[in-house]
Amino acid sequence: MTSTWLITGAGGMLGMDLLARLAADGGQSVGLTRADLDITDPEAVHSAVAEHEPDVVVNCAAWTAVDDAETQEAEALRINGDGPRNLAASCAKTGAKLLQVSTDYVFAGDGTAPYAEDAPPAPRSAYGRTKLAGEQAVLTALPDAGHVVRTAWLYGAGGGNFVRTMIKLEGVKDTLDVVDDQRGQPTWTVDLADRLVRLGHSALAGTAPAGIYHGTSSGETTWYGLTREIFRLLGADPERVRPTTSAAYVRPAPRPAYSVLGHDRWAAAGIEPIRDWREALREAFPALLAAERP
Repeated sequence: MTSTWLITGAGGMLGMDLLARLAADGGQSVGLTRADLDITDPEAVHSAVAEHEPDVVVNCAAWTAVDDAETQEAEALRINGDGPRNLAASCAKTGAKLLQVSTDYVFAGDGTAPYAEDAPPAPRSAYGRTKLAGEQAVLTALPDAGHVVRTAWLYGAGGGNFVRTMIKLEGVKDTLDVVDDQRGQPTWTVDLADRLVRLGHSALAGTAPAGIYHGTSSGETTWYGLTREIFRLLGADPERVRPTTSAAYVRPAPRPAYSVLGHDRWAAAGIEPIRDWREALREAFPALLAAERP
């Protein structure tokens, strides 16, 4: 039986790749952009869910301006906390599954081993606090039908991101100083979209327990290590990339020094974790290069 999917935040990088993945499956999907649906409006959310009658809702809508959230936390909370709460309430009424995309920023970022899905959250930024509020709202309202998928360091062809920026800068800068004291997992939005679709299908089949999953690539690196790999794929000299520290780029919101997430929970759903970040980057690179240097 064909399932119907509703994607909020469909105009973003992940939302676009998610719709493309669903289209490749031949399933029914509806994508709503920020202009189409304000998830902070409970009545609008209820109307959208009632109209489209989805089996699965994936919330890709979010306040992602990490630094701006430090001075506009109330507004960020409306989108990242109240929005998921509204979606969860509507899904609870209709019986739809809800996949809530979240972030590594719910952790303090001071770990030394990959954060497990059940590790205690301790956000150090307004953005992290608001995203954690969204997680809690979904899991509270949908204890049997809510799935939180935390991700990090996303890149893709459909929007601005670190990888595309480095591709651009390689062509105009002799050298680049890049932070080497933040560790994480570069994650291609195409890979994450695939796991979200598979998780949704497994949830509908009753084989994916509700709860928290970590949707990041396997392996780990720093922004400096990622940039050197980008230069290699461009055929440029990686020695043009020089390491620096976070102190060189002081920002309003603290960045997690360690954002590596563990992936053990996928086994419970019968789904393998996302592949190594280097393999994904190599496959993604032609589309990223075409998007940045058409």
